[in-house]
Amino acid sequence: QVQLVESGGGLVQPGGSLRLSCAASGSIFSSYPMAWYRQAPGKQRELVARITSGNSTNYIDSVKGRFTISRDNAKNTVFLQMNNLKPEDTAVYYCNTDPPFHNYGYFYWGQGTQVTVSS
Repeated sequence: QVQLVESGGGLVQPGGSLRLSCAASGSIFSSYPMAWYRQAPGKQRELVARITSGNSTNYIDSVKGRFTISRDNAKNTVFLQMNNLKPEDTAVYYCNTDPPFHNYGYFYWGQGTQVTVSS
């Protein structure tokens, strides 16, 4: 069974920080690169950051230098440290494998965690 459980979102002022966590099923966590995605209202879901099993990381340009993805392999958990948050970071954040995990055309997603950046 595939499980993805995100947490750590909230309301924060511009310039603030949040740390997101995602607990993933061991079966997928150990086999695939993990990633954080986000979906803002009216926009498509986008990949924000990814990390391989060897801890190689990639980020979209808009979050470089502000976000840091990391993973704890012993706990099957991936994190996203978000600093200097901006209003345009407001979105629901999801974790998943990269590419997103699917089985016979069914894509598995967690419930996501809402991040709202506003004064």
